[in-house]
Amino acid sequence: MRLPLPRWIAHRGGGSLAPENTLAGIRLAARLGFAAVEFDVMLSADGTPLLMHDETLERTTNGQGHVSATSDAVLFRLDAGGGERVPGYAEAVALCRQYDLLANVEIKPAAGFERETAEAVARQSVKLWQDARVPPLISSFSLEALEIARDLAPQIPRGVLFEQVPDDWLAVLLRLQAVTLHCAAEGLTDAVLAEARANEIPVLCYTVNSETSAGALFRRGVSAVFTDRLDLFAPETSAYKGLHLGG
Repeated sequence: MRLPLPRWIAHRGGGSLAPENTLAGIRLAARLGFAAVEFDVMLSADGTPLLMHDETLERTTNGQGHVSATSDAVLFRLDAGGGERVPGYAEAVALCRQYDLLANVEIKPAAGFERETAEAVARQSVKLWQDARVPPLISSFSLEALEIARDLAPQIPRGVLFEQVPDDWLAVLLRLQAVTLHCAAEGLTDAVLAEARANEIPVLCYTVNSETSAGALFRRGVSAVFTDRLDLFAPETSAYKGLHLGG
């Protein structure tokens, strides 16, 4: 299997040009020519996977309270910005498949819901992405979530997320049978990049919003970046270059 890995990945759907983690953002990224989008998946009180970054609703919706304590009936009526609804994971997958987008699905469990979230996302992913031309890439900061994804959806590639890459990062990736390393652009060392290159592991950096920063990272050997600046890095107006993961 080969997983297409474009250099530019639209962060939280449409970056800064659309309400985050919405179908409108995914549509916008596709319209601008992006081949990949990233979004976050959390569980409702009813156990339904949906697109949401924060554990609480206030920043990104007109709702209040904790996502994990709010029912589907309430969540799916909320305004996530510009009249957009909070989308279910299944809706986002259908849209990505429609546009042949690579989806970086970040499992974003609310505190205490790591296992339930990972199990729901992994099981749904197997069904929703079955026979997809472009498979997804599941990632998470939660190593427990990635262990569960490995066991329940071994056929779906995984990426490990770190803010600061630890010394034993390669051992962690090997244990989780992950194929990509994701980390904050700040603090990424040449030693980590050299070790990743020696082991043919692509490094993906977040969140890169300037051409200068992106260019420097690519010259150092970073494979892809997550960006909010879709206006700067739309493929038709940037030095877009498609890359591929081996395998």
